[in-house]
Amino acid sequence: MKELEDRIRKDGIVREGNVLKVDNFLNHQCDVSLYDQMGAEWARLFEGKRIDKILTIETSGIGIACVASQHFGSVPVVFARKTESTNLDGEQYRTEIRSFTKNRVYNVIVAKRFLNPGEHVIIIDDFLAMGCALNGLLEICDEAGVVVEGIGIAIEKGFQPGGKELRERGYQVESLAIVDSMDPETGNIVFA
Repeated sequence: MKELEDRIRKDGIVREGNVLKVDNFLNHQCDVSLYDQMGAEWARLFEGKRIDKILTIETSGIGIACVASQHFGSVPVVFARKTESTNLDGEQYRTEIRSFTKNRVYNVIVAKRFLNPGEHVIIIDDFLAMGCALNGLLEICDEAGVVVEGIGIAIEKGFQPGGKELRERGYQVESLAIVDSMDPETGNIVFA
């Protein structure tokens, strides 16, 4: 998606350790107009698929998924929580996810009443690098008995194995910007 690539080139900051900082428009300060364009593109890419719900993970995926939902008939957005809450009642799906950027393990939780067997979902998230978060969400989907129609990613680090492995497993992964390489010294970002 050219608009997203252009915005990454303009405002993205490359840091050591394969970190691409896009917090001024994607995952701290939110460019809702860009989110809307992203949602429209995912709707085009997943056209013809039945979508009952969108699944994401807190926190950065929530805003993107909520805006994208409008392009899928305003289906409900379910997000996996990374923290225990006293408000979370009833039975829950749980898995562990290692965060690439935070370098820690999260216990991720989704209330069972929000994912029902036979529902069709797409998973939407901001980044795909190693695929740990997505693999955790896929475990929850498998346990819940939902049909994963596809995975929508804003930015994929194509030089890391997550996207390739998910595609090899048969998932339709639609990344709107795939970074082929990035250089922290020059700030140069090359897209696939």
